[in-house]
Amino acid sequence: MRTHLALASLLRHRARTMLAVLGVAVAAAMLLDMVMLSTGLRESFRELLLSRGFQIRLAPKGTLPFDTEATIPGASAIARLLRQHPDVAAVSPVLGGQLHIPLAGRTVTSFVLGVEPAVQGDYELLGGRDPAAPGEIVVNDRFLRDTGAHPGDTLRAAAGYDPQLRAFTGERRLVIVGRARFLYLPAEQPAAAMPLGALQAMRGGADADAVSLFMVRLRPGADAAAASAWIDAHVPRVDAISIAAALSRVDDRLRYFRQLGYILGSVSLAVGFLLITTLVTVSVNERVGEIAVMRAIGVSRGHVVQQVVLEGAALSVTGAVLGLGLGLITARYLNAILSRFPGLPAAIDFFVFRARAAGLALGLLVLAGIAAGAYPAWRAASLSIAGTLREEAVA
Repeated sequence: MRTHLALASLLRHRARTMLAVLGVAVAAAMLLDMVMLSTGLRESFRELLLSRGFQIRLAPKGTLPFDTEATIPGASAIARLLRQHPDVAAVSPVLGGQLHIPLAGRTVTSFVLGVEPAVQGDYELLGGRDPAAPGEIVVNDRFLRDTGAHPGDTLRAAAGYDPQLRAFTGERRLVIVGRARFLYLPAEQPAAAMPLGALQAMRGGADADAVSLFMVRLRPGADAAAASAWIDAHVPRVDAISIAAALSRVDDRLRYFRQLGYILGSVSLAVGFLLITTLVTVSVNERVGEIAVMRAIGVSRGHVVQQVVLEGAALSVTGAVLGLGLGLITARYLNAILSRFPGLPAAIDFFVFRARAAGLALGLLVLAGIAAGAYPAWRAASLSIAGTLREEAVA
């Protein structure tokens, strides 16, 4: 009965109710998007780090992987030591650098990774095969576009450039044996990967047995914190960065996005609350005579309060359901725009949907809608029956 009366009251002014629902839907969509933004980058980065199963990264002391050009010397001995730990399932050494491809009248410069293909965690093959011989590489689509090459082509490449001699150093002929998607690199950056030993030989000098980082995969059930502590104690030249430590550093850098999400999400919640409060208050003001008559014939105050609160709840629930769909659509559109920001890994998403977080956000909006009906409900239940009927009769 109460639900029927509440819906009948809302449907009495269909256009106004529809506009209010749309307003609540926009507020719900914005609230959902801000919740997705505040947690999306962190969760996306976490999934990216865990996508290949490596729980620990080893970087040169005092840096993050590839933050600088610093390398870790004596890589072979460190790799052997790490593999002796009973909790270590795999060790993937990685050396980063530049690859210069001289072409007719121009030079294409690409980022290159030296990896051990059997245990690498930096790229996914899209076609072809992993590089097995020293003269083989896999590349991304941007590399192919910039060089005009195709899988199977042979290119002349160099690992360095001597500005004094104005000549390339560490030259070698490389055959493209596969196409790949590099997980941690921007999609617009030309990238290639080749066997670690081949890149070390091309760079020569101090990098003949050096790497930029190690990625360590632990056995199931192993304690990442304990393994990190063991590495720090036995390999003092590196920082062992676990997933938790990496996320802590990411949180520091992404504080701005979280603050923005919290502020705009709070504004959305407040807008939804005020919109529902305004509409329900206007509706109650229009029906004071009707409410007074109901009270005069014996309808209890509790009945009136419940009816008015149900009106606010109906608006908030309907708006939240519509806002869910609208929020997912806008998040997808905004994510496509922000993902083109230069320098971001191709696999990073700004907006990541989490059912629990979305349910909590929209649940808060529904509770706000219920609370929004509290004031008009109290006002309706507190009407003076005789005074209100007299005023209505005079009017």
